[in-house]
Amino acid sequence: MGAKLKELLAKDQLTNVFGLGQICDPKLVEIIGRIGGWDAVWLDQEHTGITAAQIEQAARAARACGLDSFARVAPTDYATIMRPLEAGAGGVMAAMVRGARQAAQVVEWAKFHPQGFRGVNGTGVDGRYGTVPLLEYFRQANAETFVAIQIEHIDAVNEVEQIAAVPNIDLLFIGPADLSQSMGIPGEWDHPRLWECIEKVAAAAKAQRIHWAILPSSAGQARRCLQMGCRMLAVGMDVWAFGKGLRAFQADYAEFFRK
Repeated sequence: MGAKLKELLAKDQLTNVFGLGQICDPKLVEIIGRIGGWDAVWLDQEHTGITAAQIEQAARAARACGLDSFARVAPTDYATIMRPLEAGAGGVMAAMVRGARQAAQVVEWAKFHPQGFRGVNGTGVDGRYGTVPLLEYFRQANAETFVAIQIEHIDAVNEVEQIAAVPNIDLLFIGPADLSQSMGIPGEWDHPRLWECIEKVAAAAKAQRIHWAILPSSAGQARRCLQMGCRMLAVGMDVWAFGKGLRAFQADYAEFFRK
């Protein structure tokens, strides 16, 4: 389910992921897979409230076209973490984590014994609808489930060394918009204090031999992050892609649109 991303990151390869939320449809997942270049889709349940059924259909489409998938969730309780996994998402990304204790709880909710205490129900997609023996289900799920922790608040940056040291975390994912807002410098992508935070996350990830990601504000920011060791870029989201497509049509057919 999340094995492809884990394998690529283990090989220190750059991965690209595309975000779906406002327009979460399996056909879009298939289009992304057909066009190529992306390794996974991330499904934004935090901001859009997409349903378990939508996650299940999007994850199924992702598997069919060779993409991994993971769901961004608000880590409020174990069911919120568990349900996307049972719906077939390859992993979870916990939003707005503030410290190591919360990060450890996310892992506990996402993993089975001995790595955690995830609720047991092998009748979902990830358990092949009850056809995988229980202990094999535990082994596969623990090996393949992808766990990312979002670093998008200054409190998380202040505790990032402890967060990165939590066992069984695969990735630290920087959200620069929320992070800059929490620092009182919203949208100032080139502010030295923001780059200091990014450097701190990069150093913590390197020290624990895990990877980090960012939703870049520009190609320049992405380039600089890659030089700092970033190995996952969240390049593209559904609404942005649709908007860029509309503007491209308007530019191509400018003479036919009202000025």
